Amino acid sequence: MNHEMFLDQPAAVRESEMPPLERLRACLEDRVIAKGDPLELLQFPGGYSNLTFLLRSGDREFVMRKPPAGANIRTAHDMGREFQVLSLLQPVYSRIPRPLLYVDDASVIGSPFYIMERVNGVILRNRLPRGMEIGATTWRGISEAAVNGLAELHALDIEATGLSALGKPEGYVQRQVEGWVKRYVNAQTDPINDMDAAADWLQANMPADDAPSFIHNDFKYDNLVLDPADLTRILAVLDWEMATVGSPLMDLGTTLGYWAEPGDNDALKPFNLTWLEGNLSREQVVEHYARKRGIDVPDMLFYYVFGSFKIGVIVQQIYARYRKGLTEDPRFAGLIHVVRALAANAARAVRFKRISNFY
Repeated sequence: MNHEMFLDQPAAVRESEMPPLERLRACLEDRVIAKGDPLELLQFPGGYSNLTFLLRSGDREFVMRKPPAGANIRTAHDMGREFQVLSLLQPVYSRIPRPLLYVDDASVIGSPFYIMERVNGVILRNRLPRGMEIGATTWRGISEAAVNGLAELHALDIEATGLSALGKPEGYVQRQVEGWVKRYVNAQTDPINDMDAAADWLQANMPADDAPSFIHNDFKYDNLVLDPADLTRILAVLDWEMATVGSPLMDLGTTLGYWAEPGDNDALKPFNLTWLEGNLSREQVVEHYARKRGIDVPDMLFYYVFGSFKIGVIVQQIYARYRKGLTEDPRFAGLIHVVRALAANAARAVRFKRISNFY
């Protein structure tokens, strides 16, 4: 079945997030668009972190990425670094949008931004588009393709490709745990005992670093562009803002944190449609990943708890911006319930010593 009618589509720009269109057009003239050409701006509605816009100029389309208001652009919202990642990947990895232009001048639209080509395809966001049906067999193929894609990234030769310049793998696990605990403390708005317990448990149970790989750090369904003619084929991987060189099992743990199962709290299900019938379970994800990498099935308890905690912190940071009035996006009002659900999953994993089927 061809799913052309379900290609990912933008909507009108949220009023509070509209950049100054004329300054943007003037900046892009003779660099991305022809001088004097019109420029139309739309916004992709998904995503909770960096903002993604569609730019139309005549019959050409581009995508622009910029940080949200109130974000610390020196860290996860560093547009220059994301552009660098795409530029390094371009010669060695085909499943990315081609990077076109990075603008470091915040006077243009209020922050740095970059432009890349648009890859047309289906993106599985928080719910299926109206009228779209995916059977269990196709879901199985989509979930296996996603795991294959992550394993393929982890198999890239970081030295030969120059990707090793993106990170410092020594001490990666410790830095990540300590860094995310600190971020949580700084962003906390409500007392959540399970988040505090997860932070303590992670600091007391850190494993040694595994062999480093290039890692995405946010690998999930709504960051994958799928072929409308074959949803089990990935055309492009998006959102490279947290990509680095470090522990592949920590990367897999983050994917597992997003990987909702049928029994999980409903607050987690909009983040990944992996709970629908046919998808691999979290344990099956690990087994499939190990087969694809040609390694023994790893013990993922620590990494799953870390992934759940890390995603909880990311969501908490977004919720804290909302509470401070830095964003008025109504989607953010209930995010504290997502933080609680992620923390509860981490607590159950520690209690039952497994990453799947807690219920």
